[in-house]
Amino acid sequence: MQRKFIEIQDVFVNSDVFETKFTCDLEKCKGACCTMESDYGAPLNEDEVEIINNILPDLKDYIPEISWNQINRDGFYEEKQGQLMTTSINKHECVFVYYDGDIAKCAIEKAYFDGKVKFRKPISCHLFPIRVSNFGGPVLKYEKYEDCFPALEKGNETNISVFEFCKDALERAFGKLWFKQTGDSNRE
Repeated sequence: MQRKFIEIQDVFVNSDVFETKFTCDLEKCKGACCTMESDYGAPLNEDEVEIINNILPDLKDYIPEISWNQINRDGFYEEKQGQLMTTSINKHECVFVYYDGDIAKCAIEKAYFDGKVKFRKPISCHLFPIRVSNFGGPVLKYEKYEDCFPALEKGNETNISVFEFCKDALERAFGKLWFKQTGDSNRE
């Protein structure tokens, strides 16, 4: 089966992004996207590494001691196979995770919403469950992740697509005009 892509301003978007219904349900998934077991952390770009490095002192009060100690010892990012990414605690949770009860959340985003920093979080995290590949230009695809099953159920209830759910992140990454044109093109 051939998948359909929409191209707007040299960005390709897989039809799954429009067709899959998705709304995060943190009470059920417990922030699983921040605690995936993996050898790889969240993808970062060079600008994000510089920004996070500059705001790191402002994040100290938001980051658990074990993570802060690891950041001081090993840094908050690493490079694997030419890709910058956050480090993780025991190949599990992102080094920027804090817990609100039993729900994993992003310390950077908490500091952002508290008005302590102007950077919300890495764009790869903000875009999730959309993953961006580069094949001569950005290619956006919905990444199926088993722990996000509750988000699919809730998405069917709310009738919100991955594209709509990720509106703020997509506008941040590609601009409001791109988001509007892409949405309009999908409706045609």
